[in-house]
Amino acid sequence: MKLTIDRRTLLLASSAALIARPSFAAETHTVEMLNKDPDDSKARMVFKPNLVVVQAGDTISFVGTDRGHNCEVIDGMVPEGAEGWKGKINDDIEVTLDQPGFYGYKCTPHVGQGMVGLVIVQGDGMMDNLEAAQSVKQRGQAKKRWGAIWEEAEAQGLLSA
Repeated sequence: MKLTIDRRTLLLASSAALIARPSFAAETHTVEMLNKDPDDSKARMVFKPNLVVVQAGDTISFVGTDRGHNCEVIDGMVPEGAEGWKGKINDDIEVTLDQPGFYGYKCTPHVGQGMVGLVIVQGDGMMDNLEAAQSVKQRGQAKKRWGAIWEEAEAQGLLSA
């Protein structure tokens, strides 16, 4: 028995498989935890990048390039019903985010020095926790850094539906 598949049938079958299994499209994004920004000698205690835009199902890998850091969500800056995370000092952590919305995170020992960041997971319901995330009170250098992060997100058109 000989099975012959023409190009059109193969393309249709491949497309159907990709639509049925969107996990093929999932990506891993890397965020470094650094003592200083290699691109800005004045910026200390940073996540690089500090604004990451992903799709639901993507993974973010927080890598301790420099020692003495961790990554954990900030209370009130996670979509309702979504799981947060809390990494240990000096440990890398991977987080897969399935729920659209805004996820604020910090380095616990360096949050006062402005070591914060934001993951925006795009998709239906993304805007549901924007107001809550923006209203979380920030202190010290974190307040200034959050202002810059929100401005960058606005400039990229990420804060409007």
